[in-house]
Amino acid sequence: QVQLVESGGGLVQPGGSLRLSCAASGFSFSIYAVGWYRQAPGEQRELVATMSHFGDTKYADSVKGRFTISRDNAKNTVYLQMSSLKPEDSAVYYCNANFFNSDYWGQGTQVTVSS
Repeated sequence: QVQLVESGGGLVQPGGSLRLSCAASGFSFSIYAVGWYRQAPGEQRELVATMSHFGDTKYADSVKGRFTISRDNAKNTVYLQMSSLKPEDSAVYYCNANFFNSDYWGQGTQVTVSS
């Protein structure tokens, strides 16, 4: 059974940091591209960061220099380190794994940046 389970979300003050984790199971994680997306209320889901199975990364302009995506293939886990958080980063964050026609999503974790 394929599963992507996110954790690490929560309430944080502006300027703070959070690390999201996404534990994968049920498929060959290491050959998949992985990514983080987010969706704020009333908005479309948007790309935050992706990493290929080679380790190449891509970031949304809005998070460059503040967020870092990483993966640990031995633990079948992808991470998103978020720093200098802003209120506009508040959203539900989703983990994604993709390989050709296989596209998997987690259930999402809420991140709220507020004082």
